This record gives sequence, C-alpha cells and structure tokens, in this order.
Amino acid sequence: MVSLHTLIETLDDWMQPELFNDYAPNGLQVEGRTKIQRIAVGVTASAQVIEEAIQWEADALLVHHGYFWRGEANILIGMKARRLKRLFENDMSLIAYHLPLDCHPEFGNNKTLLDQIGLQDGQPIASENGLMWSVELEPKTSLAGLSNLIATRLDRPPLIVPSPLGLSELRRLVICTGGAQDYLLKAHAFGADVYLSGEISERTTHEAREMGVHYIAAGHHATERYGVQALARKLQLQFNIQMKFFDDYNPA
Repeated sequence: MVSLHTLIETLDDWMQPELFNDYAPNGLQVEGRTKIQRIAVGVTASAQVIEEAIQWEADALLVHHGYFWRGEANILIGMKARRLKRLFENDMSLIAYHLPLDCHPEFGNNKTLLDQIGLQDGQPIASENGLMWSVELEPKTSLAGLSNLIATRLDRPPLIVPSPLGLSELRRLVICTGGAQDYLLKAHAFGADVYLSGEISERTTHEAREMGVHYIAAGHHATERYGVQALARKLQLQFNIQMKFFDDYNPA
C-alpha cells in the first residue's frame, strides 16, 4: 500500500509534466482516498473503464486520456458529470498523463509500441523531445510484411496508404502514436520510407501519395495501449501494489 501523495509525487518525478505544454492537466485530476492498494489502468477514462474499475474495487484509475481538455466547456453536466459522479461516489482518484506518457524513453507510448511490434532498436528523434521515434528496418522489409506484423502484434488490421512514389524495400520507419497524422511531413523530413500513427484524415492520403511516404494508420486506441500498462507495472514493482488493465475496445 502507498499513500496517494507519495504515488503522485513519484509519478510526477518520473513523468516530469512541467516540461510539456499539454492539452490537459497531467497528474492527479480527481482526488479520492488517501491510501492506494489497487490501481486500475485504461487508455481513456470512459464510463465503461470506470465501472470495471469500481467492480474491481480500485483505489485509483490511471489513464492516458483523462479530462479537462483545452477548449472544452468548463461546466460539469451530462456525460462528464456522470463520469465524475461515479468517481466521487466510490472515492476513486483519477490520474492522467498525456504528452509525458507519449514521449517517455522507458514506458512511453512510442517506445512501448515499438516493443510490442518487435522493433527493439528505435530511438527518439532529438528535435521532437520523444514525441516521434525512428527505427531502421531489416533489409528487404516490404510494406505488406510490415503491415502484417503490425496487424498480428496489435490484434487488428491497420489502414494502409501506399505511395506510388515510395520504396518497395523499406529502410526507415518513423512513428508517433495517437492522432499524429499531420506529422507525416515531419516524418518525411526525418527520412521515413513509412510513417505509422493512429488516425488518418482525408488530406493524409494525398500527402502520403505525393510525398513518397507509405502511411499506416494503426488506430489511436490500439497504438496507445502499452505505455500506461508499462507505467503501472513499474508502480506495481515500486510499491508492491496491484494493477489491472481494462481495455475498452475502440475502433478509432
């Protein structure tokens, strides 16, 4: 068991949220009970994840996508009110790390996605502070072969946009998990033959075709399942507490 104060102090020390100009507050978003023995883990603090955490009798919920996003209405009504009510009724804390979890060199979403795919030698691109990673591919790697590997490791088929100007034998993959389709031009500048992110926009198809970079949209949720679990496993070892991941499937 660990105190909530010590847990947040430790997480903030690891994640260093003060280094990021983020879209939402990082760290403790909803304060619950002061002692933590069970941490539920999810990608997003959805109603389903909250209910599963309650059934498991979690003391806190740790997620990548929390609440209070920049530009949201600052009133607590409807869906947001119902979610918060369930947290308060069960004295459960909500802890969220967004960009710090994307970028972290040990258990960030980019790092752990490459690990999940089986590409162990990836490195953060220095100028992007960990938000984009690059990895050299094995000789004779094809787009079809890489796509099949990703489908197998993520348990869902990715959406592929091949470029007629792109290479048939891929040399370098650049990734940025989640909704980073608009970093495609950056990926090209960093020497990507193929770029992997979570989502796709209409314009992404034309950019990929015309820039000569194959594009793989592997799912926002699917590409960001692994970092929060890695972070929770480290907490489990650090404080001898329990953790359980609740995967609220999302096709996006």
